[in-house]
Amino acid sequence: MTADATFPDGFLWGAATSAYQVEGSPLADGAGPSIWHRFAHTPGRVADGDTGDVACDHYRRFRDDVALMKELGLGAYRFSISWSRVLPSGTGPVNEKGLDFYRRLVAALREAGIRPMATLYHWDLPAALDDRGGWLNPDVAGWFSDYARVAFRALGDGVDLWTTLNEPWVVADGGYLHGVLAPGHASPWEAPIAARNLLLAHAAGVEAFRADGKGEIGLVVNLEPKTPASARPEDVAAARRADAYMNRQYLDPVFLGSFPEELRDVFGEAWPETDPRDLARMRAPIDYLGVNYYTRAVVTDEPRAFPVREGRVPQRQATHTETGWEVCADGLYQALAWVKARYGDVPLYVTENGAAFYDPPAATGPEVEDPLRVAYLRDHLRAARRAVADGVDLRGYFAWSLLDNLEWSHGFRKRFGLVHVNFATLERTLKSSARAYADVIRTNGASLGPG
Repeated sequence: MTADATFPDGFLWGAATSAYQVEGSPLADGAGPSIWHRFAHTPGRVADGDTGDVACDHYRRFRDDVALMKELGLGAYRFSISWSRVLPSGTGPVNEKGLDFYRRLVAALREAGIRPMATLYHWDLPAALDDRGGWLNPDVAGWFSDYARVAFRALGDGVDLWTTLNEPWVVADGGYLHGVLAPGHASPWEAPIAARNLLLAHAAGVEAFRADGKGEIGLVVNLEPKTPASARPEDVAAARRADAYMNRQYLDPVFLGSFPEELRDVFGEAWPETDPRDLARMRAPIDYLGVNYYTRAVVTDEPRAFPVREGRVPQRQATHTETGWEVCADGLYQALAWVKARYGDVPLYVTENGAAFYDPPAATGPEVEDPLRVAYLRDHLRAARRAVADGVDLRGYFAWSLLDNLEWSHGFRKRFGLVHVNFATLERTLKSSARAYADVIRTNGASLGPG
């Protein structure tokens, strides 16, 4: 096996989850409700009426889950902190019992030789702050900064990799433009305001880290290459709008100090003018960028698709996941190479990558066979390895997700886990994808073979 068949020495191999999706016990030990607790308990919002009340019971079973991570050879675990566990009202008194859970988790990870990567915000804003306007309130950056400082001070001795926000595009698009995610608003006027306040909160979190944190801090975005369906000017323009809306809206301000011009076309009169002082704040230097990648989009102009006018052309010869996403490993390579080409040699991590395929509700043997997920991981890891060979400063890869979990508004219908969870009994069973990933980790990529 040639030297370039492996990843660089010290490459960080991990898996990821988020608080509301796996923890359960959302109101335990003094925690306050989050917008996702409220959203999931609203009839008709989540498939089958599923909620995160139990989820994977990670809150009570985290030691067993850490043991599974160690068995797989994971070098890192990316998790998120529930803001409302730590600050039940979003601001004000700290709930030490809530912090203690994360202290115990971090200690267990360190004892197992697993590096924690903590995300401060993975979509679960305290409901008390939503009552005060949530991501539409200009004070939210200050609220986030205060919360971040509490986390840095409490966990900084054990955590040296931090993320401010996970996928701010999803928060604004799903939560404020289309209303399919918490808090369930649907307004083209609100979405740009939420997007800007998310970026200002990110910057405030970075500033707080420089004062009170240790290690490195970054931002995590979801990227999706947008390919025009044809050379028609209308399709090319649609792909540019879609790219500006999803990919560049959250990276250009951070790295270039400006918003993409196409957003004026996307939002029309709902697009607000930008205070240059805000743009300067958004450009707070970060130590790394996390890239979440699942699929690409082949784009055609669709005037009825509001607001981006992005039509997606289905690729009928491709494999598709249970969420309807095309499997396109080359898109991961494209996304990583695009970041390097547009923003320079930014240290990168693939912070989420995975697929939902059908798995049975209950395991019938010692291992759940999931050959489609095995192939998905293999091909995407080969694409990541190719990006490294072409000069991308990729430092780690986190599979999404460690466990089958509550997949937001899909409820428990969509399974992304390396580890199967029987949601009736909460029994964990390794899938064949977990074993295959363990081989990749053990060989630092050599088990992927050529390609």
